[in-house]
Amino acid sequence: MNIHGALNLETFDAPFVEPTTVDGGSATQLLAKIEARNPDKRLIHVIWDNAAYHKGPDVRAFLARPECRIHLIQLPPYCPHLNPIERLWAVMHQFVTHNRHYPTQKLFANAILKFFRETIPTEWKTFRSKVSDNFRVVTHQKFRGLE
Repeated sequence: MNIHGALNLETFDAPFVEPTTVDGGSATQLLAKIEARNPDKRLIHVIWDNAAYHKGPDVRAFLARPECRIHLIQLPPYCPHLNPIERLWAVMHQFVTHNRHYPTQKLFANAILKFFRETIPTEWKTFRSKVSDNFRVVTHQKFRGLE
């Protein structure tokens, strides 16, 4: 199962596509979906990691369109902790895969899709702090070193 997804940290909208393969084509499908879901926005900032397909010819052609409203912001290499979608994947695993067994791939895929289609829109307030781009500050009173 492949999912190419995004996350709006203001509205917690989580558009995604289910491509056969995650590549430049699925990246442009996702960007088109993001544009379609934000018709009132003049400019849409999208933060992306440095996957090769995020910088490939399909994406470059999509961004070169005169009517394109997407502005890509590339994360530094090897910084998945800065990418909110990575934190959403972790929450999805907590809800869907931790301590659960699915006898078939279809049941597993349906559980993941249910998380994206139903759980995020209805329960995002319960886990938004885990996905937020606000980093937790640990004070020295809360920090415990091992000696």
